[in-house]
Amino acid sequence: MLRSIQQLYRNKLGASDGEIGHVKDFYFDDQNWAVRYLVADTGSWLPGRQVLIAPHAFGDFHRAANVLLVNLTRQQIERSPSIEAHKPVSRQYEEEYFRYYRWPFYWQGGGLWGMSDVPVLDLPANPLPGESSHVPDRADAHLRSTQAMHGYHIKVGDETLGHVCDFMMDAQRWAIRQLVINTGHWLSGREVQIPTSKVVRISYAESTVFVNLTREAITQSPTHALAPAGAAD
Repeated sequence: MLRSIQQLYRNKLGASDGEIGHVKDFYFDDQNWAVRYLVADTGSWLPGRQVLIAPHAFGDFHRAANVLLVNLTRQQIERSPSIEAHKPVSRQYEEEYFRYYRWPFYWQGGGLWGMSDVPVLDLPANPLPGESSHVPDRADAHLRSTQAMHGYHIKVGDETLGHVCDFMMDAQRWAIRQLVINTGHWLSGREVQIPTSKVVRISYAESTVFVNLTREAITQSPTHALAPAGAAD
């Protein structure tokens, strides 16, 4: 089932022993469109701290009454490795984070989530045989914010045909499958969905997504329609 990321912003987050804040953002891998982390705004509970929650913590992605349930305790989250706000997520931090929760490393193996195509927990949080445990201290340049990408122009050749207004995510695999495009005046403001497989490249300097589609193909793309934001699963 595909979920609107736009509709998940500001949903409350519930740990096993109480609320922990609300959804602020999502970080995705711009090479394979996997959503690696949900960014939580913890409000007054952990003031001034940015908290990342990996998909492993959500199990079956249960959402009811605009609350996403997290299979962690407040204490586990409070003691998790802290990350500095406004700085890129380094792979060194990610290794520390995944070791803390004893989750498998998504960057080891051939699947979307390492040795699997879905975020599962029954795999070892250790290097695979023959692989080094050394992780370079560098920022992972492929992790991007969905909030920051909102409003990016969509270009077909030299022609701008709209802007990004939402992302549709496969809730089982935690992968973005469709970009939602507001076509603006040339198609009467109609919102359509285009597959991420048609994205050729993303220019962050130009705030632009270049796609391998024609104007006609975008015209014939499926219209974006959502259930009411408050609908329960």
